[in-house]
Amino acid sequence: MDDLYREIIIERYKDPQFKKELDPHDISFEDENPLCGDQLRVDLRVDETGMITDAGFSGHGCAISQASADLLMESIIGKNIEEVKKMTKQDILDLLGIELGPVRLKCALLSLKVVKAGVYGLGEASDALVED
Repeated sequence: MDDLYREIIIERYKDPQFKKELDPHDISFEDENPLCGDQLRVDLRVDETGMITDAGFSGHGCAISQASADLLMESIIGKNIEEVKKMTKQDILDLLGIELGPVRLKCALLSLKVVKAGVYGLGEASDALVED
């Protein structure tokens, strides 16, 4: 089963479906993982009810961080901001489908950290946003 998920990660890294900048956007936030140099920006469009109607990411990084961002963008479209605020690291791990060590876990969680900092309107992202 791990091989199937590894294929999905490589496929999403090589051909991401949501790697795009949104202009205009309602929410935008960017951050980096200083341990490895992954850099990620997330743009979201949100309607008047708080539902995310479009999402995109840009930046660079390893296969795990880029695949995680692509899968997360797909999963949050159609969700309300309040639902996104409740997402946890387990949601990201479920999207990826494989176990990760501590270093790779930081890569995988970068997209969730950036999205949550954006929807909370924070000036700075914190690892506390993705802990559970």
